[in-house]
Amino acid sequence: MPQDPAFISVIIPSYARPGRLRQCLNALCAQTWPRDGFEVIVVDDGSPQPLEEVVDAFRSRLNLTLARQENSGPGAARNRGASIARGTLIAFTDDDCLPEEGWLEALAETHRQAPSNLLGGHTLNPDEQNLFAATSQLIVDSAYRFYNDNPLKSRFFASNNMAVPAALFQSLGGFAVDFRVASEDRELCDRWRWKGHGLRYVPDARVQHARELSLGSFVNQHFNYGRGACQFHGVRSHRRSGSLAPELRSHGRFLREVAKGVSRQKPGRAARITGLLGLWQVSNAIGYLYAAVTGSFSGKRGSETLS
Repeated sequence: MPQDPAFISVIIPSYARPGRLRQCLNALCAQTWPRDGFEVIVVDDGSPQPLEEVVDAFRSRLNLTLARQENSGPGAARNRGASIARGTLIAFTDDDCLPEEGWLEALAETHRQAPSNLLGGHTLNPDEQNLFAATSQLIVDSAYRFYNDNPLKSRFFASNNMAVPAALFQSLGGFAVDFRVASEDRELCDRWRWKGHGLRYVPDARVQHARELSLGSFVNQHFNYGRGACQFHGVRSHRRSGSLAPELRSHGRFLREVAKGVSRQKPGRAARITGLLGLWQVSNAIGYLYAAVTGSFSGKRGSETLS
């Protein structure tokens, strides 16, 4: 039976955040996209406490499936969801995200215009009082301006607000499951472009990303991003889809985008954010060097779990 071209599968990897998952599912109940036009697949990535109770509370409001696997990381969880998805378009978000009501509608409309493109939406920070979350959001916003200055020829989207044509995602092998800590989305975007397919930015597909960050979790997050970046560049070098040198040459342009974001802040707040940005760079660099020295990445494409 052919799939409905307007049917969307929303996949949410989840690990040990039942309260956040509940809020995410509640946000999906408010979508303007027709309820019979999408399904939601929650993949429990080996949470210590099973998520059945959370999911069961939404079965009367959403077309909902719960899958469970041993803890294998978010990339593997997304692939697990994709393996049972029925939609022609697969939309990914995370359990700590709140898709706004027009999210699916914006993705579906752009998918009609560009059916082979990987799509990425706009992610916002709902807690400006948390300086760690605000600084991380500033970094993400700067990265999007840098990598997606031409919305029709974008280069990178985060996996918490991403949509892919299901058949093409399957044929490319899904997310690389050996990216356990970070950068599985960077790797997928790079591989998508390497195979000759486009990426397109959809600013109206908006998701609120609720980061509950402290000093320790901020440092750990960006340390892991550095580890993931090392693995990503190893993979790109191995398959010859790109190299580190051009990115190093353009790093100054990226930092200028970050500086523009800081300049929009009030002076006292800007000073505190600037300090956290210095900590970001140090944590990222240490993570990168740690991965390089310990050899904690293979430099090769890992196996997938789509079948």
